[in-house]
Amino acid sequence: MKKITFKRALALTAWLAAIVLMFVACDNELDVKQMYSFDLETMPVQKRITEGETVEVRCQIVREGNYSETAFKIRYFQTDGKGELRLDDGTVFLPNDLYPLKKTTFRLYYTSHSTDQQVIDVYIEDSFGQVVQKTFSFQNAKGDEEPEEE
Repeated sequence: MKKITFKRALALTAWLAAIVLMFVACDNELDVKQMYSFDLETMPVQKRITEGETVEVRCQIVREGNYSETAFKIRYFQTDGKGELRLDDGTVFLPNDLYPLKKTTFRLYYTSHSTDQQVIDVYIEDSFGQVVQKTFSFQNAKGDEEPEEE
């Protein structure tokens, strides 16, 4: 009978541990990731607006990954001023109501109904409860004109 040395015993133990870990780590179930982080990117938006003027906000939801069953919803809240926000399909939003988004690239149109500063917060929520918020602020453009010299 051969004598087992300490080095051989250690190597054999490490080899057996690796085999056991390999079998324990194996799983027959496919791990499907469904929830991915996302952000709302927009083109630059004008900062000055007059009463009755409409501003276009070009938006795109950018996802870290793509799970086809993910649905997105939009809502907004106006913290300052008065105005109307609508989607490019004509849907006029009521403040703090959730509306489904049918696509990830879309346009929002904000129409000013006041001469005050206006601030709107737009929230995009996915079907897993993750929320991204963007704030848009508009200053009153009325009175920017230089007074005419006589």
